[in-house]
Amino acid sequence: MDKLKKTFKALADKNRIRILKLLEKKKMCVCEIAFVLGATQPNISKHLKKLKSAGLICDEQKGFWTNYFLCAPKDIYARVLLKNLRSWLNTDTEIKNDGEKAGKANRIKLCCKGK
Repeated sequence: MDKLKKTFKALADKNRIRILKLLEKKKMCVCEIAFVLGATQPNISKHLKKLKSAGLICDEQKGFWTNYFLCAPKDIYARVLLKNLRSWLNTDTEIKNDGEKAGKANRIKLCCKGK
């Protein structure tokens, strides 16, 4: 019961669902996700932490960036919900706009300002 509760809590926020839909398309860093969602990097980091804690996403360090991506959840609840989420909301205007904006996200310009 606790695993199901944790999974639903992770999905109980609109921005976390938007993040999952973005990560269906490609691996992304915090600055790219923040750009697409129009949120701050600390805010996005909090969302990513909750999604990772629920076993919905994984991360990997690639040089300067930490890339986030959907992982293959070990938990049956997370696995089934992620599978279903792939077919949900694909015609939603906000999700479509997020996908288009993600295509314009340039991590070098976004993450390396002032460097």
